[in-house]
Amino acid sequence: MRLKHLWFAVVFCVSLFAQDSNSSKPYVNLPLKKALQLANKQNIEIDIAEFDRQIARLGVKIAQGYNYGKLDATVMGLRSNDAGNVFGFKLQSREATFGDFGFDQFLSGFGQAMMNPDGTMADFQTFAQNFGNPQAQKQLLETVPDKLNNPDPRNHFDVKVQYMLPLYTGFKLSNYRKIAEDMAKMARLDKQKVEAQKSFEIRKTYYDISLLDKFEKDLSTIKNNIEQLREATIEFKKEGYAKKTDLMEVESKLSNVERMLFEARANRELAYDFLSFLLDHKVKSIKHVSLDTFDCKIPLKNVLKRNRDIKKAELGYKIQNRMVDVTKSAFQPEVGAFAEYGSSDNTFLGHFGAHDRYTVGIQAKLNIFNGGSDYYKLQQEKLKRLKVKRQVELAKKGIALKYKKITTEIANADKQVESLKKELELAQQIYYNYQERYKEGLASINDVVIKQSEQIKKLLSLLRVQNIRNQKILEVYRLAY
Repeated sequence: MRLKHLWFAVVFCVSLFAQDSNSSKPYVNLPLKKALQLANKQNIEIDIAEFDRQIARLGVKIAQGYNYGKLDATVMGLRSNDAGNVFGFKLQSREATFGDFGFDQFLSGFGQAMMNPDGTMADFQTFAQNFGNPQAQKQLLETVPDKLNNPDPRNHFDVKVQYMLPLYTGFKLSNYRKIAEDMAKMARLDKQKVEAQKSFEIRKTYYDISLLDKFEKDLSTIKNNIEQLREATIEFKKEGYAKKTDLMEVESKLSNVERMLFEARANRELAYDFLSFLLDHKVKSIKHVSLDTFDCKIPLKNVLKRNRDIKKAELGYKIQNRMVDVTKSAFQPEVGAFAEYGSSDNTFLGHFGAHDRYTVGIQAKLNIFNGGSDYYKLQQEKLKRLKVKRQVELAKKGIALKYKKITTEIANADKQVESLKKELELAQQIYYNYQERYKEGLASINDVVIKQSEQIKKLLSLLRVQNIRNQKILEVYRLAY
């Protein structure tokens, strides 16, 4: 039985290890759609933006909580021989007596006024004469009560519950809650903007890698052609139809193409590293995207409707409107309710019911004069509202101008790509023609190398323009999504 359990534990551990190993395996032939989905789950910057969104949502809960008031429970234990404290402790515990005022000493003096010198009780006339004597009155009133001034130390335990509830604040609390809700919406827009930025970077990386792979393929073809030319030059040199400098010129061109291939592969490796960083997971290879069918046909009205910067500016204007309302609340009265229940004693929770107490009340407060500060604060918030309103207009016009600029650059790039493809095709045919003429002895190796350089130059120009075009199209997507 123990062996069976041990075998089960071994199988379970192996399965966990296998799952962990599979989870750490690099992505192979990863499609763009899958990469975008993974980024929303795994990208670190998106995770941080999600934390900000959740923090803002908790801010709404905090603002809502203020409407329900505040309930506090307080337990306090004290010990003191301070005359004021001790008398206050007794009074709060409902245990104060006349003896605490020093009445025993007062009554002693009062009793002496009622006695004759021989120790017998005085009649009323004698008592009136004795007590009416100013000197006797002064002596009696100047008696220092020892128990009141020098009390014994006393313990004091106070337990109470306080509840304070705002009843009316000039809509300040409700506006703060709405502002918190708008700030939560702002945080959500910020997260969506980060997601759009990561989508832009992932898409651009996919197109960069696809373009680099195509460039490497074209360069490899050119390299093969140069290698064939080198072999032909070696044969011509053996027969005396070519010089050593011709062979060196071909090998120099071959070395240049190999350098470009090395740079293309290094850039592709860097692009894969960046993609792995975006997905927070190693990516070994991707599924190539089509470079020719990639286009952008998003109308301007859709961009203005969906753009998150514009939405944030409009939401900022809405928040500033509420801030004006919050400032107006300073001219409204504030009304609050208060309730307290507790008990005090010289022992903890001793005689709780006998010594309990309560206090309830309501308070209304209205600011009459504050040196004009509240008025100027209101004017300040109104000016901020006008400023934000203009910022909304600026955001819309700025996005529209940026859209027109990008679409114009895309249109120009489309024309350049179309023209460069034809020029590249022509340069390639001219090179092949000169290569054949060289083999027939009708052209020099220098002419062939020049035509080869022109072909590579056209290829590089096409690569650069295609890269610019793809980036501009992605920028339009970033504006709209």
